Amino acid sequence: MSQYETVIGLEVHVELSTLSKIFCGCSTAFGGDENTHVCEVCSGMPGTLPTMNKDVVEYAVKAGLALNCEITRLNKFDRKNYFYPDLAKAYQISQLYLPICRNGHVDVVVEGKTSRIGIHEIHMEEDAGKLVHDPWDDCTLVDYNRCGVPLIEIVSEPDFRSAEEVVAYLDKLKTTLQYLGVSDCKMQEGSMRADINLSVRKIGESVYGTRTEMKNMASLKSIARAIEGESKRQIELIESGGIVRQETRRWDDNKDSSYAMRSKENAQDYKYFPEPDLMPIEISEEEIQRLTDGLPEMREAKMARYIREWDLPEYDAEILTGSMPLVSLFEKTIDVCSNAKEASNWIMTDVLKLLNDAQMQPEDMHFEKDALGKIIRMVIDGKINRATGKKVLNAVFENNVEPEAYVAEKGLAQVSDVSEIEPLIKAVLLENEKAVSEYRAGNAKNFQFLIGQSMKALKGKADPQIVRSILTAILDA
Repeated sequence: MSQYETVIGLEVHVELSTLSKIFCGCSTAFGGDENTHVCEVCSGMPGTLPTMNKDVVEYAVKAGLALNCEITRLNKFDRKNYFYPDLAKAYQISQLYLPICRNGHVDVVVEGKTSRIGIHEIHMEEDAGKLVHDPWDDCTLVDYNRCGVPLIEIVSEPDFRSAEEVVAYLDKLKTTLQYLGVSDCKMQEGSMRADINLSVRKIGESVYGTRTEMKNMASLKSIARAIEGESKRQIELIESGGIVRQETRRWDDNKDSSYAMRSKENAQDYKYFPEPDLMPIEISEEEIQRLTDGLPEMREAKMARYIREWDLPEYDAEILTGSMPLVSLFEKTIDVCSNAKEASNWIMTDVLKLLNDAQMQPEDMHFEKDALGKIIRMVIDGKINRATGKKVLNAVFENNVEPEAYVAEKGLAQVSDVSEIEPLIKAVLLENEKAVSEYRAGNAKNFQFLIGQSMKALKGKADPQIVRSILTAILDA
């Protein structure tokens, strides 16, 4: 298999974070009861007319600018005709001939090597609905809530040669679009999903092999496995004298294999024609300049600033800038506690551990962004110790409690009064006379044991330095 190379192109569908749909005023909110975010327009009732959502155009332009694309000054919509049960009007409003963005690129780094991935185009379109298979009644139902949710489709050139490059590209797209605020890119909710067009050819050949397509992939791990599995399948088929057919395939992650769904359509199969109910969109130079000037600080610039201004290690800066929820948490924490290094340390160690243990993504955090800063501020001010701070963070992470109120309610405030601490330490020493004797005889390890017993007696609320100081004074007397 080493004499073959894999050629991959991606079509990435991204749901935009506008409040309303692309051609009507229905909500784009995720979830909700079936068929409740629907009106006559997005459900395709006869005689209804679409009205363009200006925010969709602006979001698409922002994405194009950030991905180094040329913006099409005059672009228009086309009808893509096909029947499917979740597409009520039997056509989708999309862009074929004059897409809003073209000729862009993204640079990805894999194992220290930079590869430039071309972006053929970005076009706007509406999403279809969702089929719900009901095994109880042995039937399929249709939920039209997602019909008309605005999408941009980012179509790459066939420039990928490995699953690692694909994952790096998708990760960079996700981060870029989150920074722009045009999409939350929650793959688990279908906000970002990829179609994989894949073929293989012998190394050195210039002609592309026959491609297959795997649609609606919404997990980076599954995408990597699907690429490896489909590449292997095509190579083995060619080596055995078979022929790769142009078709759409479904990847089964449980079986670690793909199977054929239908023959692959080409553009002519959809019988595109200009959308008669929407006027062309003209984007002025002034509008493009306004949107360019309004672009936020992107990841590379933010990472460099974190290193420069706050002297963070490059690794920490890379992790913290890897998703907008972490960026928001980090910067809000600094605003509250005024200590960038402590903010970084708590997020890198404690917050990421909580996320990992809960098998959650940063975007799934639901606590108030100022909560961590309040915890750190209380530790710095000596109101609680770090061990207590971790307990408070756990409560914040799990139940979104208010840190200061929680400390007061649970009586977790740090005890620093020597007159309160000393009697309890003396009682601990009386209960552990053997450990005291061994320490005084030269066994220094017992000191840590006595520290632990003292902190236990003080319910972890005492200042560890004061406990250590008092214990040393008593033992050495």
